[in-house]
Amino acid sequence: MTVAYPRKLSKALGAREILGQVVRDREIHLITLNRYRYSEQRSCKDLTNLIEQLDGKSPELIKDLSRHISDEARHAMWLTDLLVDLGSSVGTPPGSSYIQEFERLLDAELHDAETDLDGFLISTLAAINVTEKRGCEYFSAHIYALKQAPQTEENIKIRETIERIFPEEAGHVRWGNRWLAKLADQSPENRQKVETAKQRYSAIEQAAFESGMDITLGAELRRVSNLLDIANTMSVWERPQYLMERLPQTLLAPDLQMTRIDIAQRAWKRDPQAFMEKFVPMFLGGLNRNSVPSAKASTREPSA
Repeated sequence: MTVAYPRKLSKALGAREILGQVVRDREIHLITLNRYRYSEQRSCKDLTNLIEQLDGKSPELIKDLSRHISDEARHAMWLTDLLVDLGSSVGTPPGSSYIQEFERLLDAELHDAETDLDGFLISTLAAINVTEKRGCEYFSAHIYALKQAPQTEENIKIRETIERIFPEEAGHVRWGNRWLAKLADQSPENRQKVETAKQRYSAIEQAAFESGMDITLGAELRRVSNLLDIANTMSVWERPQYLMERLPQTLLAPDLQMTRIDIAQRAWKRDPQAFMEKFVPMFLGGLNRNSVPSAKASTREPSA
């Protein structure tokens, strides 16, 4: 089966490059750690909702999900303890929410546990699996960046916390891979569903990831382009509803506008000169990227 891995931002910036910059700025570093905490905390809620949706179906999966919740709760606790010890915020992180954008782009309306349990499980597990892979990529890169950074007491403490979390997150990826392989082996139809799900949720995850990283001019059109990438993994009769429900917010992107204002205000307050010399050119530089959707709006069938 195809194995999907997270792509770099704009095909250029990888996790190591991004985290290498993050660990040099304490404010951004602490916000990043708080995003980790928020994600782990939110996973407990989402996995609990999934167990309730299953309502006793697939007891072995429910057993595994219960253990998964226990792991995520422990990770949230470790990160919360760390941030409180460092005197940092444990409130909702500022800026665009990767989790909320991922959930907004999900195709939950196309899957029903009552009428198609296998299809529901495949879509759900593929969605979980792709976000766990992104988490592993960033935890690994964060550990690497902290090893290259000055070995202060704070940096060592942060690295040791992430090193406790990372092996368990890698285990979650392997767990998801095993479940998807198990479901795929049940029938040729299921194998097709697994391959399609991997393609679709990789596109959804990439779009959600980029939405939180790209605030430059033209980002709205790049979001639309990513939305069309997702729609192209669907059948022709599924696309219209999916696009109609998500296109207006994608194009208007109110969260993006608020994030731009927040970051601009922070940058101005910290260093007005750097704001004019670095932030403004970076923001305008978004126009130089390929921001206009091309033939992605075609009506080709999903390749998987």
